[in-house]
Amino acid sequence: MEELSAGNIAALAGFVGGVVLGFCARWGRFCTLDAIEGAVLGGSDSGLRSWAIAIAVAIAGSFALDQIGLIDITQSFYLANPTSILATIVGGLLFGVGMALVGTCGYGCLARIGGGDLKSVVTFLVMGISAYATLSGATAYFRQGLFPVPVAPIEPASFAYSLASWTGFSTHVTAYAIATLIAVIALVSTSFRKDQKRILIGALVGLIAVWGWFATGYLARDEFNPYPLESYTFSAPMGETLIYFMTMTGSSLSFGIGAVFGVVVGAAVTSIIQTHFRWEACDDAREMRRQILGGFLMGVGSVTALGCTVGQGVSAASLLAFSTPVALASIFIGAWFGLHTLIDGTIKGPFRALGAMLEK
Repeated sequence: MEELSAGNIAALAGFVGGVVLGFCARWGRFCTLDAIEGAVLGGSDSGLRSWAIAIAVAIAGSFALDQIGLIDITQSFYLANPTSILATIVGGLLFGVGMALVGTCGYGCLARIGGGDLKSVVTFLVMGISAYATLSGATAYFRQGLFPVPVAPIEPASFAYSLASWTGFSTHVTAYAIATLIAVIALVSTSFRKDQKRILIGALVGLIAVWGWFATGYLARDEFNPYPLESYTFSAPMGETLIYFMTMTGSSLSFGIGAVFGVVVGAAVTSIIQTHFRWEACDDAREMRRQILGGFLMGVGSVTALGCTVGQGVSAASLLAFSTPVALASIFIGAWFGLHTLIDGTIKGPFRALGAMLEK
C-alpha cells in the first residue's frame, strides 16, 4: 500500500464499491427513474421505499464512522461548501427532466453500458463533457453568473447539527433517530416488507455509500498529503474519467474514476451471468436526440445542484445535508414533468396531468 499513491488507493476503493453498485443496478433494478415511474405511473412505491432504506442505512453508518473518529463528516463539501438553494432547485429540475428523456440517471447510464447499451455510451459522453464544462469550462460562466457561491456556513449544513442544537441531544443520537424514523416509514408497508430483495439491495447501496466515506476518510488522515473526503456520485467523475482517458500518462486516478469503471464492470459481469447482456442502439434519430439532450441536461443540472441522484440522494443524504431534500424534490418534479411530456407528446402533458390530479 505504501507504494501506491493516495489517488490510486482511492480509485481501487471506488472501483470495489462501484462493482457492487453495478450489481445492485442490474440484479436489484435499483434505479431512480424506475422508482419515480413506479410511484407516478405504476402505482407502486416499492422503489422509493428501497431508496429510503439505502438512505437510512447510509445515515446510520456514516454518523457511526464519525462518532468513533474514523472520519470527520464536517470536511465533506456537502456540509462545508454547500451550493445555494436556488442552484439546487434549478439543477435538480434540469437533472430530472434530462433523466426522463434518457430513461435513467448517470448511475443507471453506466449500468446500462455494462449491459451492452450503446446509446448510453453517447449519453455518458455528453453528460461527462457537459458536467465538466459546467464545473470549470464554458457553461461554468453561466453557472457562476446565475448562482454565485454562497458564504460558507458557520456550522455544518446538516440537519443533524441544527436539530441537535435545538433539541439538546447529541448530533449522533439525532442522526440515528432520523435514520430509524426513515427506516420505519419505509418498512411500514406490508407489501414492501415481503419484498426482501428490494430491502437487501437498498441496504447494500447504503453500505456502499458508507464504504466510500470510510475509504476516503482513511486517506484524509494523511497529514502530509490528505485526500479529500468523498463518497459516490456520478456527475463530475464522468468528466474526470474522459479526461483521464485522454491524458492518462500525465493524470492521476481518483475515487470517482474508479467508481465509474467499477459500476460498468459490475453491471457487465452481472448481465453476463444473468444472460441479459445485449448490444443495443438507438432506434432512430429522435431517440438519439433525446439521449443527447437528456445527457446535457443531466450534466449541467448535476453540477449546478452539487450532485446527482446518488451524490445528493445517497451520499449527501447520508450526512443529512440541507441540500438533499431540496435536490430530491426538484429531481422528482423534473422527472415527473419530463415523463408526462413524453407520454403526451407535447409540453401540455404535465399540465393536463396536473389538472387531472386537482380534479380528483
